[in-house]
Amino acid sequence: MQLTTAPLRYTDGETEFEGWWAAPEGLSGPVPGVLMAPAYGGVGDQMKLNAERVASTGRPVLLLDPYGVESMADASIDPMERMQALTATRDVLQRRLLAALDTLKARPEVDAAKTAVCGYCFGGLCALDLARAAPEGLLGAAALHGVLSPSGLEARKITASVLVLHGWDDPLATPEAVLALAREMDAAEADWQIHAYGRVVHAFTTPQAATPGRAMYDAKADRRSFAAMTDLFAEVFGEV
Repeated sequence: MQLTTAPLRYTDGETEFEGWWAAPEGLSGPVPGVLMAPAYGGVGDQMKLNAERVASTGRPVLLLDPYGVESMADASIDPMERMQALTATRDVLQRRLLAALDTLKARPEVDAAKTAVCGYCFGGLCALDLARAAPEGLLGAAALHGVLSPSGLEARKITASVLVLHGWDDPLATPEAVLALAREMDAAEADWQIHAYGRVVHAFTTPQAATPGRAMYDAKADRRSFAAMTDLFAEVFGEV
């Protein structure tokens, strides 16, 4: 499938962001769209490849920028510190996620009533936080090897179907955190699933991950999780 790809700038009213747009060429009209949240490093080559992989299933994708153009241009900022500043201010993060979703919904290629979000690592936390915000038109949310900590913001009924794709031995998301998330999803009346992959750790979709016991690529979990995610999209978009 031929794709159109390009940087895409947008704003939340305070900060300018530069995401990455990937969409199938020759779309005949508005179709369901996917918002993608990146790992802690932000919009980079691997995350662009992930966006293009999803776009190749026929759905336009906006890879969001959680940090902003000015922050990403400052090489003196440690990427982990950049992420930690946002995880400490989840209201700011939520505002940025909602602005990115609005940008996706405003695209002429996208059916604003049929959107979903997915995210990797820190982006998995972002996907869950967007589901927690319960915005109109968000039908599904998938977190891949995501951070599972609660947002601390006002609890709402979660209207999107939630899918958590999790390495059972992930040191960043312990079994206790998984059970706490399940309880949270029940309390929010969510339609939720958790797929746990045995003997798999963090970052299992990232080919460059190679730290035994902590962050390791796993081809089988990568394949299984992508299939589960695309099945979720097809279901919530009414394609099956």
